[in-house]
Amino acid sequence: MTICSPRRLPLHAPPRLPDRCRSAGDTRSVWILRLAAVLTLGIAPLLCPSRGVAAGGDDPNADVVLTIPHVSEPPRLEDFLDMKPSAKWEGKLAKVDNFIQRLPSDGQPISQKTEAYLGYDDEHFYCIFVAFDSEPDKVRGHKTPRDNVTGDDKLDLFLDTYHDRRRAYVFTVNAYGHQMDGMWTEGPTNQYDDTWDAVWDSRGQPTDRGFVTWISVPFKSLRFPATEDQTWGIVLVRWIVRTNESATWPRVSTRIEGRMSQEATLKGLHGIKPGRGDMLIPYAYARSYRALDQSIAGQPFFQSKDFDPRVGVDGKLVLKQSLSLDMTVNPDFSQVESDQPQITVNRRFENYFPEKRPFFLENPRFFETPLDLLFTRNIADPQFGVRLTGKSGPYAIGALFADDRSPGESVAVGDPLYDKRAFFSVVRINRDIFRQSTAGIIYTDRELAGTHNRVGGIDTRFKLHRNWWVTAQAVASATTLPGGFHSAGPAYKSQARFDGRTFYSNAEYDDLSPGFNTLTGFISTETVERPINVGRTITAPPLRSDMRGVSEIAMYRFRPEGKYLISWGPTVFVNPVWDHRGNRLDMYQDYTMSWEFAGQTAFEFYYQADQEMLRPQDFQGLTTNQVYSHHRQGIYFETAVAKQIIFKSDYSQGDQLNVVPAAGQLPDVAGLSQASVSLIARPERHLRVENTYLLDRLTDRATGESVFNNDIIRSVWTWQFDRKLSLRVIPQYNSVLANATRTSLGTSKNFNADFLVTYLVNPFTALYIGYNQNMDNLELLPYTPYNQLLRTQGLMRDGHQFFVKFSRLFNF
Repeated sequence: MTICSPRRLPLHAPPRLPDRCRSAGDTRSVWILRLAAVLTLGIAPLLCPSRGVAAGGDDPNADVVLTIPHVSEPPRLEDFLDMKPSAKWEGKLAKVDNFIQRLPSDGQPISQKTEAYLGYDDEHFYCIFVAFDSEPDKVRGHKTPRDNVTGDDKLDLFLDTYHDRRRAYVFTVNAYGHQMDGMWTEGPTNQYDDTWDAVWDSRGQPTDRGFVTWISVPFKSLRFPATEDQTWGIVLVRWIVRTNESATWPRVSTRIEGRMSQEATLKGLHGIKPGRGDMLIPYAYARSYRALDQSIAGQPFFQSKDFDPRVGVDGKLVLKQSLSLDMTVNPDFSQVESDQPQITVNRRFENYFPEKRPFFLENPRFFETPLDLLFTRNIADPQFGVRLTGKSGPYAIGALFADDRSPGESVAVGDPLYDKRAFFSVVRINRDIFRQSTAGIIYTDRELAGTHNRVGGIDTRFKLHRNWWVTAQAVASATTLPGGFHSAGPAYKSQARFDGRTFYSNAEYDDLSPGFNTLTGFISTETVERPINVGRTITAPPLRSDMRGVSEIAMYRFRPEGKYLISWGPTVFVNPVWDHRGNRLDMYQDYTMSWEFAGQTAFEFYYQADQEMLRPQDFQGLTTNQVYSHHRQGIYFETAVAKQIIFKSDYSQGDQLNVVPAAGQLPDVAGLSQASVSLIARPERHLRVENTYLLDRLTDRATGESVFNNDIIRSVWTWQFDRKLSLRVIPQYNSVLANATRTSLGTSKNFNADFLVTYLVNPFTALYIGYNQNMDNLELLPYTPYNQLLRTQGLMRDGHQFFVKFSRLFNF
């Protein structure tokens, strides 16, 4: 499916001029923030004393050192299938066997014996896991596509090659040796980034006493200092799904925030060199298609080609063995990927869809700041791009330059923007300070036809204590628009987070002035972080220009750590938002009670309430500010008790604001029924079936009459023949049944079928053959001078595509 950029306000939209007035709302928000901070700072240490953790302050494993030997030949998986090294390897590798639980019983020995054997030669790092299991038939492992081992028992190898306790490469395998890799970044929002890809090798095999996995990582796939003797950090992790268990070596306690802050020291690596890592990845793509083009408003038309070829190339140069210079010409548009379904109707703000295109996926963490100032899907149709990322000494560097042809492609001939392109520039520099803290700067610029949007600012993050993080950012933007309009203004974000075993708290303050704007970033959707492995996602009122808000989420977990019940407790989230005139735009509240059981099973009951204000500038037709109160209550359930099934469901009822009323009507509160169901079935080790159902229904509260029903049904069938060859089929149906007397939405129906055969040698060398067909209840009625789209009752085929794509990695 072709990736489309989310809709954004046109550049020539009327600007919002800054409002420099201060009001009582300023003082009110500051005092609420102070109160939240005092409560957090005062209560957290009382609720969560750090007891029972090994001495050593923030570095409890400072004296844990693993020295690995050099080997003259590679160890093999077959040498360990007797659940121990063969006589040939007895005593030849470093052995680790004292794994300690992190979850659910922090500090207890692992429930299933686990051993790891490590060594290296001149070219590779080797790690062999011997994972015993007293019930081997209950081990969860499947033949699965790369980077998709969800629900399987798995093993992680974390390598912090700069020993800075900030970032680590992560190599993950399941019982069959199928791979997932990524980057772990330590910080206020510990995040695993699975978009990072490397070429490495792995194998795995179940046995009658568990399973054995073998990992071989080429040094040329890693970056590390160019010194004769290396000192790295290392963490090993085993995940056992049926008991919700994760165990580590060395001990990584949940009573201390972070993982790499508790890493062991790895020594013994001598005389190794990082490979140049230079690579060239050309690709060729050809398709035959017919599609309805609606990119130009009011002028839909069909376009088709029997043969539409495209070629492009990605290249990488490694500078001084630390910085990666990536270049692309006609970058891959990732037609092989498909966005997850989301409800998009009756939304005041645009939905967030993650990036899918390979060039933009690598090393996104180098551009991250508390405010999301780089969202690469804003670069919809680039012809070229250049990216510099990496770490040099204490400096982490990210720079991105690209063009975007989409502004000139989405307007009619004769428009001043026709055939014009935008140019993006982003520079990010972050410096390590103190032990695990940083200070950084960022600058972004989007230029188009004499207009620009520029944002610059500073940010910092401090680890105050082994459980405390504080982050802050201050930026300012300047925007010029056609006609000489100009807007400018600052934006601020700060955060104080406490992360302990039983208590978690996160207090934030956001302040975006009326004149602030970013056309390179995405500041709308706000997802509330909860550091738990199960449970639903909480979404806060979105960030926007001309707002000032505070938020506090507090979570307490009682941990009986019984055979079945692992933890339970409440979560409270409160988020009031004002504009800069003192009008309270939102008063959002979310109260949740959660229970976590073995088998990745969780129940949650929740209640949400919001007092939402619409102003005349928010909705045409309003003459005064209007406040709407709405609420809902719901239940969430998920489980992976059965080996073959992962099930999740979320159902809520209440009411919601209808912001798509019929013409001439004003927004009003309507009755709401909302549901989402996900069922992942694995009836056979080669087959994965992922089913999703979404429902969003509004009804008139007085009469019970339907306003609209939005249903989305999607099923993804993947058959993994072997490590390289797979077949994927995705049918998806989306319908909006609208009542024309209650909503301006039209009744729409869409069915899409997607077929894809993949032969994946590695993340960069692959062959794809695909077919896509789309059906809609649209009929195009041609007439002069424009065409007209007419909604019909039945489905009509309005597009299809057959494509072949091949990419090939060349190393230098």
